[in-house]
Amino acid sequence: MTRFDIAIVGAGMAGAALAAEIGARARILILEAEAAPGMHATGRSAAFWSETYGGPLIEPLTSASRPALEAGDFLKARGAIHIAQDAAGRAALDALAAGFAGAGFAGSAIILEPLDRAALADRIPGLLPEWTSGLWEPGCADINVAAFHADCLARARRAGAIMCTGARLERATRGGGYWRLDTPAGPFEAAILVDAAGAWADDVAARAGAAPLGIAPHRRTMVELALEPALPPDLPLVVDALGGFYFKPEGDGRLWLSPQDEHVSPPCDCAPEELDVATAIARFETVIAPKRMRVAHRWAGLRSFAPDRLPAIGFAEPGFFWCAGQGGFGIQTAPALSRLCATLLLGEAPERDPAPYLAGRFAA
Repeated sequence: MTRFDIAIVGAGMAGAALAAEIGARARILILEAEAAPGMHATGRSAAFWSETYGGPLIEPLTSASRPALEAGDFLKARGAIHIAQDAAGRAALDALAAGFAGAGFAGSAIILEPLDRAALADRIPGLLPEWTSGLWEPGCADINVAAFHADCLARARRAGAIMCTGARLERATRGGGYWRLDTPAGPFEAAILVDAAGAWADDVAARAGAAPLGIAPHRRTMVELALEPALPPDLPLVVDALGGFYFKPEGDGRLWLSPQDEHVSPPCDCAPEELDVATAIARFETVIAPKRMRVAHRWAGLRSFAPDRLPAIGFAEPGFFWCAGQGGFGIQTAPALSRLCATLLLGEAPERDPAPYLAGRFAA
């Protein structure tokens, strides 16, 4: 039976980035349940990077990830505009600006510039008149998710990591300092088992006899619209200050739109619900009223959250390491979070305090 130092369950972004980070320093096995990696949350991302997305405790991981993403040429400047139409929305804009005042990687500031109605109308063609206030976030960027994920897997392979697809973990039992891992691809052994299984993280824990953390998958809907007239391809990401929608151009005159829904779901290969698609379109029509519009494509993905909506990493039980609960922020935080996980796995000094993210915070 083949024996490894570390077995990572899940070859989505979390598992791939971690394998790339530690592949040269340990013998790594990646177990992927599907026929190909990245078929669920990673392959269904809205594909943007924003330092304000996820809140002040996610921001340090996002900001610290930017240098690696830029070095790999995985980011393309986009910018974002947060918009509001009433007092509640304006209060949300004020809270956003206050929450990120002075934040940023290595002391750099996150720019959030107020925009009045005239500035909004100039930057968002066809914006309906009730939207009167905004914040400009120039640092927001598109992420080439497919290229980034493929690069992580390639770096892991070059470092010697072995990936098995179609290898859903059926059972993990520990004895003599090693895990025996039973999968349809055969049995394996590893000293450390890393749970990077996304929506299936608690299920993997149960199969290993570890206490679940309450990682809950939530379905989010995406709709691709074909509009006439098409919006400019360089339009910024447009985000409702109250969390009702976001949208951005995505080539060929198309627009990606989400109602920012979060429906608790079992772990599954999820599909969009017609009501959520209709909700997305109805909300978009309160912002811009195109002459013609049709749905070109629709899909849904699962964003998996720990109870406090922060990542869960680290050892909670001997030999069992969590790398889960990244919510909708796992791709934009992957470089920094994988480095932090690597230091915990290998007993090195972390570059930042891991305390807010340690899985042990859920211990009874």
